[in-house]
Amino acid sequence: MTLLLQSKRDITKFQILVEIAAHQPNVRQSEIAHTLGITPQAVSEYLKELTNQGFAYSDGRVRYKVTAKGIEWITENTFSLRRYTRFILEEVISQVAVWTAIADESLQVDTPVYLYMRDGLLYASSEHEASATGKIISDVQKGKDVGVTDMKGIVDLPDVKIVIGKVPRIHRGGSTAVNYQMLKKLAKDRSFVAAIGVESLIALKNIGVDADVLFGAKEAVVEAAWHGVSAFVVSVDDELHSVLKRLEAEGIEYELHDLKV
Repeated sequence: MTLLLQSKRDITKFQILVEIAAHQPNVRQSEIAHTLGITPQAVSEYLKELTNQGFAYSDGRVRYKVTAKGIEWITENTFSLRRYTRFILEEVISQVAVWTAIADESLQVDTPVYLYMRDGLLYASSEHEASATGKIISDVQKGKDVGVTDMKGIVDLPDVKIVIGKVPRIHRGGSTAVNYQMLKKLAKDRSFVAAIGVESLIALKNIGVDADVLFGAKEAVVEAAWHGVSAFVVSVDDELHSVLKRLEAEGIEYELHDLKV
């Protein structure tokens, strides 16, 4: 365990110093006290100690800044906490947590298995080699759900790209102003289709395609991408900005097509 976590006093001093660094120089003792859930008097005592240690200083107007020595102390403890967190995630949680997978074959309890994604779902197999491994916690038949523990490695995900088709709102023509030849081409063989806006839904229906999701489509597309599933999104033009902003925030690649004739 990192030394910082062995002292409640040091933990509080660390939190106070981080608050000062994040908001300096205009941070008040009362604001720090409110954020950390302690009294202003306690903050005052800790600040005196931090100042005496050379971690912080005041300009004399009850405004504090972190010194170079204080930044070094924050950095040192942050790296220590990160190492401890990595140990917990990789060595502790992986031993006791249980993930749910689908058995790709009949398996017996404690069988070492490989873990991999298919169509956005986690599968377990003793034969299908993959970079992630684990052990199943019970006997299971093929196609049934099973618990997996002692997971090691990273589950590989296929490359994901979101294809987006932009259609006009109703006052700009709606589904009657769509390039259906291009829409058919883009929608061909897509396993996951999302519609944003009624105009998009009708345009898809006009080519015989039912959208997999309409409500909450933006989040559904992002969550599908996290599971390695690419999507075809048909969006009305005035919702497009928020769609692209969401994808860019998650670092998800996309290609955009204007479907207006």
